[in-house]
Amino acid sequence: MERDYFLQTERIGFSKWRNSDIGLAKLLWGNPEVTRFICAAGKFSEKDIVDRLDREVYNDKKYQVQYWPVFQLSSNEFIGCCGLRPRVKIEYEIGFHFRPEFWGQRYASEAANAVIDYAFRVLKADKLFAGHNPNNVASRKTLLRLGFAYIGDEFYEPTGLQHPSYELKNMYF
Repeated sequence: MERDYFLQTERIGFSKWRNSDIGLAKLLWGNPEVTRFICAAGKFSEKDIVDRLDREVYNDKKYQVQYWPVFQLSSNEFIGCCGLRPRVKIEYEIGFHFRPEFWGQRYASEAANAVIDYAFRVLKADKLFAGHNPNNVASRKTLLRLGFAYIGDEFYEPTGLQHPSYELKNMYF
């Protein structure tokens, strides 16, 4: 699958979600291993997947950010998504979802580092926010490794849980 990439690292390329990407959306958000920490039900319904894709496309049109689809450069294989969504003025929330077969290979860290740089250098964000399901130890480790500082717990309606929350301030400007 050929995609245009607006951002690249050594191993991955970032593209943009399109309405026609429903197959990729189902491959990612249709996998209960990916969604078990994202929603209270533990898995997305068909409608949830369509709504999520629509929200990503909308966020790109309105805010020029989304949880961008990420592809392995060597194979053009879809591996997940990583990106931003608007939170408050000049602040974004960073997040990442990867297909299980790509876990443990540092793709989340590699992608998040590229997104952090993009947010601070290109978008001139003041800070980034991140949160994770309290049961998702891998996400906690990744956020701490990226330099995020714990700021407290915040209620996350989709899971009905208090999620540990983090912040990373812009050190560039």
